Amino acid sequence: MTKTSLTVALAGNPNSGKTTIFNNITGARQHVGNYPGVTVERREGFRRFQNQELLIVDLPGTYSLTAHSLDEVVARNVIITEKPDIIVNVLDSSNVERNLYLAAQLLELERPVVLALNMTDVAATMGMPVDAAVLSRKLGIPVVNMVGNRNIGTEDLLKIVTETAANGQQRTFAIDYGPEIEEKIKQLTELLTGIPEVKYPIRWLAV
Repeated sequence: MTKTSLTVALAGNPNSGKTTIFNNITGARQHVGNYPGVTVERREGFRRFQNQELLIVDLPGTYSLTAHSLDEVVARNVIITEKPDIIVNVLDSSNVERNLYLAAQLLELERPVVLALNMTDVAATMGMPVDAAVLSRKLGIPVVNMVGNRNIGTEDLLKIVTETAANGQQRTFAIDYGPEIEEKIKQLTELLTGIPEVKYPIRWLAV
């Protein structure tokens, strides 16, 4: 069943162009406040697309869900506790390897994720183009090519976000950490299985 209102969180490394994409989507329909109890800005905006009202939340830049800075703590808490309908992970295409670390953590959290490959023009100029189709197939999620500072790919992103929300997202993504670590993960998952207080994916907690 299609929801009439969706919450979409934009997550990504600092300087990935995430806020530019946020501005492209929301235009003037924005609100800036603070998260409760901290001085970190909470940026929200709205966009109506295909009869759906989208609440877009521009999360503070973060390299990881293993939070160290206040910005990272805030971003992690929104993702884990507020549970947005869709997470759009914005990646800098010219530095995919570093950016994929956060993507892997989001996927292991078993939430609906769409990857926005931003700055694809920069990656191409550097001779490092990223094949979105191959990446999508490997990760089992939609991947959209974008050039945020030229507003390229915004409509494609919104279309895929609404389709993903309507159709759901089924995937079997799992990182193989090697025999020794996988054995430890297995032991931890067995210990955690069946504990009523566990509210998150067991493998994600074990990792």
